[in-house]
Amino acid sequence: MNRTKLVSVTAALVSMLLLSACANTIRGVGQDTANAVDATQSAGHKVQRAAR
Repeated sequence: MNRTKLVSVTAALVSMLLLSACANTIRGVGQDTANAVDATQSAGHKVQRAAR
């Protein structure tokens, strides 16, 4: 394998790894946001029940 091809393959592999890490991070942010919304709704329901 010549040097140019080796550099190209290495760059492609590194790019794929970086993109997959971004996808996991974005998915994690979405899950964290959903959990925060659930916690806020739960706290609101607890306050509402306590006010009765």
